[in-house]
Amino acid sequence: MDTITHTLFGFGIYQSVNKEKMSKKEKYALLITSIGASQIPDIDVISQFWDTTGQYQMWHRGITHSIFLAPIWALLFYIINRFIFKIKGFQSYFIALLAVFIHNTSDVFNAWGTGYLEPFSAVRLTFGTVPIVDLVIWFIFLLSFVASKVYPKVQTYLLFRIGWILIVLHIAVQSIQGSILYKKYKLDYQELALSASFIPWHYTIIGKNDDTIDIINDSLLTKAEFVERITSNNEVDLDLLFAENPAAATLYQWSPFVVVVDEKKRIGIYDPRFYRNGESFLGEYLDK
Repeated sequence: MDTITHTLFGFGIYQSVNKEKMSKKEKYALLITSIGASQIPDIDVISQFWDTTGQYQMWHRGITHSIFLAPIWALLFYIINRFIFKIKGFQSYFIALLAVFIHNTSDVFNAWGTGYLEPFSAVRLTFGTVPIVDLVIWFIFLLSFVASKVYPKVQTYLLFRIGWILIVLHIAVQSIQGSILYKKYKLDYQELALSASFIPWHYTIIGKNDDTIDIINDSLLTKAEFVERITSNNEVDLDLLFAENPAAATLYQWSPFVVVVDEKKRIGIYDPRFYRNGESFLGEYLDK
Protein backbone atom coordinates (compact mmCIF):
# COMPACT_ATOMS: atom_id res chain seq x y z
CA MET A 1 0.00 0.00 0.00
CA ASP A 2 1.05 3.64 -0.30
CA THR A 3 2.50 5.71 2.55
CA ILE A 4 -0.77 7.53 3.21
CA THR A 5 -2.67 4.27 3.63
CA HIS A 6 -0.06 2.86 6.01
CA THR A 7 -0.26 6.09 8.03
CA LEU A 8 -4.04 5.73 8.15
CA PHE A 9 -3.61 2.15 9.35
CA GLY A 10 -1.47 3.42 12.22
CA PHE A 11 -3.93 6.18 13.04
CA GLY A 12 -6.77 3.65 12.88
CA ILE A 13 -4.98 1.36 15.34
CA TYR A 14 -4.39 4.30 17.69
CA GLN A 15 -8.05 5.33 17.57
CA SER A 16 -9.22 1.75 18.10
CA VAL A 17 -7.59 1.52 21.54
CA ASN A 18 -9.60 2.49 24.61
CA LYS A 19 -7.53 5.33 26.08
CA GLU A 20 -9.84 6.42 28.92
CA LYS A 21 -7.36 5.45 31.66
CA MET A 22 -4.21 6.51 29.81
CA SER A 23 -2.06 9.46 30.75
CA LYS A 24 -1.02 12.06 28.19
CA LYS A 25 2.43 10.48 27.95
CA GLU A 26 0.94 7.03 27.39
CA LYS A 27 -1.31 8.34 24.62
CA TYR A 28 1.64 10.02 22.94
CA ALA A 29 3.71 6.84 23.16
CA LEU A 30 0.80 4.85 21.73
CA LEU A 31 0.50 7.24 18.79
CA ILE A 32 4.24 7.01 18.05
CA THR A 33 4.11 3.22 18.33
CA SER A 34 1.03 2.63 16.17
CA ILE A 35 2.04 5.00 13.35
CA GLY A 36 5.78 4.26 13.60
CA ALA A 37 5.28 0.50 13.48
CA SER A 38 2.84 0.92 10.59
CA GLN A 39 5.63 2.59 8.61
CA ILE A 40 8.79 0.80 9.78
CA PRO A 41 8.88 -1.98 7.13
CA ASP A 42 9.27 0.72 4.45
CA ILE A 43 12.57 1.79 5.98
CA ASP A 44 14.09 -0.29 3.16
CA VAL A 45 13.60 2.67 0.79
CA ILE A 46 16.85 4.14 2.12
CA SER A 47 18.70 1.27 0.42
CA GLN A 48 18.37 3.09 -2.91
CA PHE A 49 20.95 5.60 -1.70
CA TRP A 50 23.75 3.01 -1.64
CA ASP A 51 22.44 0.63 -4.30
CA THR A 52 25.17 0.35 -6.94
CA THR A 53 24.26 -3.10 -8.25
CA GLY A 54 20.63 -2.56 -9.29
CA GLN A 55 19.21 -4.63 -6.43
CA TYR A 56 16.76 -2.03 -5.09
CA GLN A 57 13.75 -3.72 -6.70
CA MET A 58 14.50 -6.81 -4.62
CA TRP A 59 15.46 -4.94 -1.47
CA HIS A 60 12.30 -2.80 -1.43
CA ARG A 61 9.49 -4.78 0.15
CA GLY A 62 11.99 -7.55 0.77
CA ILE A 63 13.27 -8.81 4.12
CA THR A 64 11.92 -5.81 6.03
CA HIS A 65 8.43 -6.93 4.98
CA SER A 66 8.94 -10.51 6.09
CA ILE A 67 6.35 -11.81 8.53
CA PHE A 68 9.24 -13.42 10.41
CA LEU A 69 10.79 -10.01 11.08
CA ALA A 70 7.57 -8.61 12.58
CA PRO A 71 8.45 -9.69 16.17
CA ILE A 72 11.83 -7.94 15.85
CA TRP A 73 10.23 -4.66 14.77
CA ALA A 74 7.72 -5.02 17.63
CA LEU A 75 10.56 -5.56 20.09
CA LEU A 76 12.19 -2.34 18.87
CA PHE A 77 9.08 -0.33 19.73
CA TYR A 78 8.74 -2.11 23.07
CA ILE A 79 12.29 -0.98 23.90
CA ILE A 80 11.48 2.59 22.85
CA ASN A 81 8.41 2.59 25.10
CA ARG A 82 10.23 0.95 28.00
CA PHE A 83 13.41 3.01 28.07
CA ILE A 84 12.45 6.32 26.44
CA PHE A 85 8.84 6.80 27.52
CA LYS A 86 9.36 4.78 30.75
CA ILE A 87 6.16 2.82 30.16
CA LYS A 88 5.94 -0.65 31.66
CA GLY A 89 3.85 -3.54 30.38
CA PHE A 90 3.73 -5.33 27.05
CA GLN A 91 0.86 -3.47 25.36
CA SER A 92 3.29 -1.52 23.15
CA TYR A 93 4.83 -4.77 21.90
CA PHE A 94 1.49 -6.22 20.83
CA ILE A 95 0.30 -2.93 19.30
CA ALA A 96 3.52 -2.71 17.27
CA LEU A 97 3.27 -6.37 16.28
CA LEU A 98 -0.28 -5.80 15.03
CA ALA A 99 0.75 -2.68 13.09
CA VAL A 100 3.66 -4.43 11.35
CA PHE A 101 1.49 -7.46 10.58
CA ILE A 102 -1.14 -5.23 8.96
CA HIS A 103 1.53 -3.40 6.92
CA ASN A 104 3.21 -6.56 5.63
CA THR A 105 0.01 -8.49 5.00
CA SER A 106 -1.85 -5.66 3.27
CA ASP A 107 1.09 -5.23 0.86
CA VAL A 108 0.66 -8.85 -0.24
CA PHE A 109 -2.78 -8.05 -1.65
CA ASN A 110 -1.58 -5.55 -4.29
CA ALA A 111 0.35 -6.18 -7.48
CA TRP A 112 3.71 -5.03 -6.16
CA GLY A 113 3.92 -7.91 -3.69
CA THR A 114 6.40 -8.51 -0.85
CA GLY A 115 9.07 -10.89 0.31
CA TYR A 116 6.57 -12.06 2.90
CA LEU A 117 8.40 -15.33 3.63
CA GLU A 118 12.01 -14.14 3.39
CA PRO A 119 14.63 -15.36 4.17
CA PHE A 120 13.10 -18.84 3.83
CA SER A 121 11.65 -18.10 0.39
CA ALA A 122 12.67 -15.55 -2.24
CA VAL A 123 9.24 -15.70 -3.88
CA ARG A 124 7.45 -12.36 -4.13
CA LEU A 125 4.02 -13.08 -2.71
CA THR A 126 1.34 -11.06 -4.49
CA PHE A 127 -2.41 -11.47 -5.00
CA GLY A 128 -3.10 -8.31 -7.00
CA THR A 129 -6.65 -8.06 -5.66
CA VAL A 130 -6.34 -4.64 -3.97
CA PRO A 131 -4.88 -1.50 -5.58
CA ILE A 132 -1.78 0.09 -4.06
CA VAL A 133 -3.83 3.24 -3.43
CA ASP A 134 -7.24 2.04 -2.22
CA LEU A 135 -9.65 4.95 -1.95
CA VAL A 136 -12.29 2.75 -0.32
CA ILE A 137 -9.99 2.26 2.69
CA TRP A 138 -9.41 6.01 2.82
CA PHE A 139 -13.17 6.60 2.74
CA ILE A 140 -13.86 4.12 5.55
CA PHE A 141 -11.32 5.82 7.80
CA LEU A 142 -12.77 9.23 6.91
CA LEU A 143 -16.26 7.92 7.69
CA SER A 144 -15.07 6.61 11.06
CA PHE A 145 -13.48 9.96 11.90
CA VAL A 146 -16.57 11.95 10.87
CA ALA A 147 -18.82 9.60 12.85
CA SER A 148 -16.68 10.17 15.96
CA LYS A 149 -17.39 13.91 15.66
CA VAL A 150 -21.06 13.61 14.76
CA TYR A 151 -21.80 11.06 17.49
CA PRO A 152 -19.65 12.16 20.48
CA LYS A 153 -21.64 9.96 22.86
CA VAL A 154 -20.38 6.84 21.06
CA GLN A 155 -16.90 5.77 22.07
CA THR A 156 -14.39 6.63 19.34
CA TYR A 157 -12.59 3.31 19.67
CA LEU A 158 -15.85 1.46 18.96
CA LEU A 159 -16.47 3.44 15.76
CA PHE A 160 -12.95 2.77 14.50
CA ARG A 161 -13.24 -0.91 15.34
CA ILE A 162 -16.35 -1.00 13.17
CA GLY A 163 -14.29 0.75 10.50
CA TRP A 164 -11.67 -2.02 10.70
CA ILE A 165 -14.38 -4.64 10.26
CA LEU A 166 -15.57 -2.84 7.13
CA ILE A 167 -12.00 -2.69 5.77
CA VAL A 168 -11.51 -6.43 6.31
CA LEU A 169 -14.83 -7.12 4.57
CA HIS A 170 -13.85 -4.82 1.69
CA ILE A 171 -10.52 -6.61 1.17
CA ALA A 172 -12.26 -10.00 1.44
CA VAL A 173 -14.87 -9.08 -1.19
CA GLN A 174 -12.18 -7.63 -3.48
CA SER A 175 -10.07 -10.76 -3.13
CA ILE A 176 -12.90 -13.23 -3.63
CA GLN A 177 -13.95 -11.51 -6.84
CA GLY A 178 -10.35 -11.31 -8.03
CA SER A 179 -9.87 -15.00 -7.29
CA ILE A 180 -12.95 -15.90 -9.33
CA LEU A 181 -11.65 -13.90 -12.31
CA TYR A 182 -8.20 -15.42 -11.95
CA LYS A 183 -9.64 -18.93 -12.12
CA LYS A 184 -11.77 -17.91 -15.11
CA TYR A 185 -8.70 -17.03 -17.19
CA LYS A 186 -6.19 -19.47 -15.72
CA LEU A 187 -6.78 -22.22 -18.30
CA ASP A 188 -6.42 -19.80 -21.22
CA TYR A 189 -2.84 -18.73 -20.48
CA GLN A 190 0.49 -20.28 -19.60
CA GLU A 191 1.18 -17.48 -17.12
CA LEU A 192 -1.30 -15.13 -15.51
CA ALA A 193 -1.21 -12.06 -13.27
CA LEU A 194 -3.88 -9.87 -11.71
CA SER A 195 -3.84 -6.15 -10.97
CA ALA A 196 -6.72 -4.44 -9.18
CA SER A 197 -8.08 -1.22 -10.62
CA PHE A 198 -8.64 1.96 -8.61
CA ILE A 199 -12.34 1.36 -9.31
CA PRO A 200 -13.67 -1.15 -6.76
CA TRP A 201 -14.40 -4.66 -8.08
CA HIS A 202 -12.58 -4.01 -11.36
CA TYR A 203 -9.37 -5.76 -12.38
CA THR A 204 -6.80 -5.97 -15.13
CA ILE A 205 -5.97 -9.47 -16.30
CA ILE A 206 -2.49 -9.95 -17.76
CA GLY A 207 -2.11 -13.27 -19.55
CA LYS A 208 0.93 -14.63 -21.36
CA ASN A 209 1.20 -17.36 -24.00
CA ASP A 210 4.67 -17.80 -25.51
CA ASP A 211 5.55 -14.37 -26.96
CA THR A 212 2.14 -12.71 -26.67
CA ILE A 213 0.70 -10.89 -23.66
CA ASP A 214 -2.99 -10.01 -23.49
CA ILE A 215 -4.28 -7.20 -21.32
CA ILE A 216 -7.95 -7.40 -20.40
CA ASN A 217 -10.12 -5.29 -18.11
CA ASP A 218 -12.84 -7.30 -16.43
CA SER A 219 -15.17 -7.54 -13.46
CA LEU A 220 -17.97 -9.84 -12.35
CA LEU A 221 -20.52 -7.12 -13.04
CA THR A 222 -19.48 -6.02 -16.54
CA LYS A 223 -18.39 -7.53 -19.82
CA ALA A 224 -14.70 -8.09 -20.37
CA GLU A 225 -12.88 -5.38 -22.32
CA PHE A 226 -9.92 -6.53 -24.41
CA VAL A 227 -7.36 -3.73 -24.13
CA GLU A 228 -4.33 -4.80 -26.11
CA ARG A 229 -2.20 -7.70 -27.30
CA ILE A 230 1.53 -7.11 -26.88
CA THR A 231 4.29 -9.05 -28.59
CA SER A 232 7.39 -9.82 -26.57
CA ASN A 233 10.66 -10.28 -28.47
CA ASN A 234 11.69 -13.34 -26.51
CA GLU A 235 14.50 -14.29 -28.92
CA VAL A 236 16.53 -11.20 -28.03
CA ASP A 237 19.76 -11.87 -26.14
CA LEU A 238 19.46 -9.92 -22.87
CA ASP A 239 22.98 -10.60 -21.56
CA LEU A 240 24.29 -7.18 -22.64
CA LEU A 241 21.24 -5.45 -21.14
CA PHE A 242 21.77 -7.22 -17.83
CA ALA A 243 25.50 -6.51 -17.84
CA GLU A 244 25.10 -2.79 -18.60
CA ASN A 245 21.94 -2.27 -16.57
CA PRO A 246 21.91 -4.59 -13.51
CA ALA A 247 18.51 -3.24 -12.48
CA ALA A 248 17.09 -4.97 -15.57
CA ALA A 249 18.33 -8.35 -14.31
CA THR A 250 16.70 -7.62 -10.97
CA LEU A 251 13.41 -6.67 -12.62
CA TYR A 252 13.54 -9.87 -14.70
CA GLN A 253 13.89 -11.89 -11.50
CA TRP A 254 11.34 -9.85 -9.55
CA SER A 255 8.44 -9.78 -12.05
CA PRO A 256 6.16 -12.79 -12.66
CA PHE A 257 6.94 -12.29 -16.36
CA VAL A 258 8.18 -9.44 -18.54
CA VAL A 259 7.77 -8.02 -22.03
CA VAL A 260 11.03 -7.89 -23.99
CA VAL A 261 11.43 -4.77 -26.13
CA ASP A 262 13.75 -4.64 -29.15
CA GLU A 263 13.46 -1.24 -30.82
CA LYS A 264 15.68 0.60 -33.27
CA LYS A 265 17.31 2.73 -30.57
CA ARG A 266 16.99 0.58 -27.47
CA ILE A 267 16.38 -2.83 -25.95
CA GLY A 268 14.74 -3.47 -22.62
CA ILE A 269 12.14 -5.20 -20.52
CA TYR A 270 9.09 -4.04 -18.61
CA ASP A 271 6.48 -5.45 -16.25
CA PRO A 272 3.11 -5.59 -18.09
CA ARG A 273 1.13 -5.45 -14.84
CA PHE A 274 1.84 -1.72 -14.74
CA TYR A 275 1.09 -1.11 -18.43
CA ARG A 276 -0.95 2.04 -18.97
CA ASN A 277 -1.51 4.13 -22.11
CA GLY A 278 1.02 2.32 -24.25
CA GLU A 279 3.83 1.90 -21.72
CA SER A 280 4.73 0.52 -18.32
CA PHE A 281 6.15 2.76 -15.61
CA LEU A 282 8.21 -0.18 -14.37
CA GLY A 283 10.83 -0.97 -17.02
CA GLU A 284 14.57 -1.00 -17.61
CA TYR A 285 16.27 -0.19 -20.95
CA LEU A 286 19.62 0.15 -22.69
CA ASP A 287 20.29 2.49 -25.59
CA LYS A 288 21.86 0.81 -28.61
